[in-house]
Amino acid sequence: MSAVLHRSFKNRLPMVERGQGVYLYDIHGKQYLDASGGAAVSCLGHDHPLVLNRIREQLDKVSFAHSSFFSNQPSEALAEKLVSLAPKGFGRGSVAFLSSGSEAMEAALKLARQYHVENGEPDRVKFISRKMSYHGNTLGALAIGAHPQRKEIYHPLLMDVTHISSCYPYREQLSNESEIQYADRLSLELERAILDLDFNTVAALVIEPVSGASLGCVTPVAGYLKSIRAICKRYGVLLIADEVMCGLGRTGTMFALEQEEISADIITIAKGLGAGYQPISGIMAAENVVDCILAGSATLAHGHTYMSHAIACAGACAVIEAIETQDLLANVHRQGAALALQLNERFSNHPNVGEIRGRGLFQAIELVQCRETKKPFARSGNLTTKIRTTARDNGLICYPSAGCADGINGDHVLLAPPYIVDQSHIDEICEKLEQTLNSCLAA
Repeated sequence: MSAVLHRSFKNRLPMVERGQGVYLYDIHGKQYLDASGGAAVSCLGHDHPLVLNRIREQLDKVSFAHSSFFSNQPSEALAEKLVSLAPKGFGRGSVAFLSSGSEAMEAALKLARQYHVENGEPDRVKFISRKMSYHGNTLGALAIGAHPQRKEIYHPLLMDVTHISSCYPYREQLSNESEIQYADRLSLELERAILDLDFNTVAALVIEPVSGASLGCVTPVAGYLKSIRAICKRYGVLLIADEVMCGLGRTGTMFALEQEEISADIITIAKGLGAGYQPISGIMAAENVVDCILAGSATLAHGHTYMSHAIACAGACAVIEAIETQDLLANVHRQGAALALQLNERFSNHPNVGEIRGRGLFQAIELVQCRETKKPFARSGNLTTKIRTTARDNGLICYPSAGCADGINGDHVLLAPPYIVDQSHIDEICEKLEQTLNSCLAA
């Protein structure tokens, strides 16, 4: 048995040796196309020369100086760049850098609380999020999320959070309901939740603009996010946008909210920010949040040892530079359309494929026992595990997850390949995925 405390105590994993481009290689030389970027992390693929060079250059200068004593040039440059790319309403003094998406979510929750205290509304302590959301694995982030399997054993430790319906039209939009009517119904549900809690006690609503691991790339119906944004403003509730998985170019724009023509009060970012070359995440606070704290304590009531880590920030600066100089957002649109097209060509008539959905290079297939009834596969069948293992045996890394239908049952396969993919990689992904699904679904 390994000395490492692995995710599974029993399953032996292949030993990765190196990565190059969109591929990973194990110690036996077997090649795997990383079609999910791990967990939507490796947006530039592996072994990108610009990022590696910038990290090496920073190593020659300084690797770490605690943020209570020093700032550093990479963190300042990265913050400036992110502000320049951010939706309207973000300015100087708005970005803090941490080490993981979960850390970013914890910081966002605490920042929302601090804002309301300094704004003279200390009774605003309650949070609202959506069913079947996932926002991280630390206790605060886990409480905000609503994926039953991930939370089950930790319930006694978690704060109470109100969960409203997800925007999940495949399963929850009524047959006689238009998109506008569906969006209105969901918006009314949010407003009722705020009023039921007493709006003067509600701190923030937390959403994923495009859902990630728990539902698998579900995009919002037209008008929905604009409507809930307006409701939050009406009642003084902050909007926290969790863009840890869907942001930084993954859906075709640097911030996923850009495509909805709205902004948020706090945005969390992570995976695509560092592309896996160094652990890094961030929170971005809008000017209204920053100005309130600046007029009060002028102090961020939160901190971590590795905030603004110089090497991580240097790597992230290079990631954004690579995305811009290689025009990779255009490739996300181009190859995302190619991926969606080929997935539909191969699977739209498959008897066990309920829906194909996503945006950009963030696509998912939801699997069902019956297309007509949308009946999911039972959790006891371990379909997700079979797909992950079979795909890996076929030289494909993808991201299957269970529970999308009701928190326990229901399976989807998420694809989030690097932004550098070309048509040949799209062909290989879809060919190996079809081979994998045919094998697993025929068993």
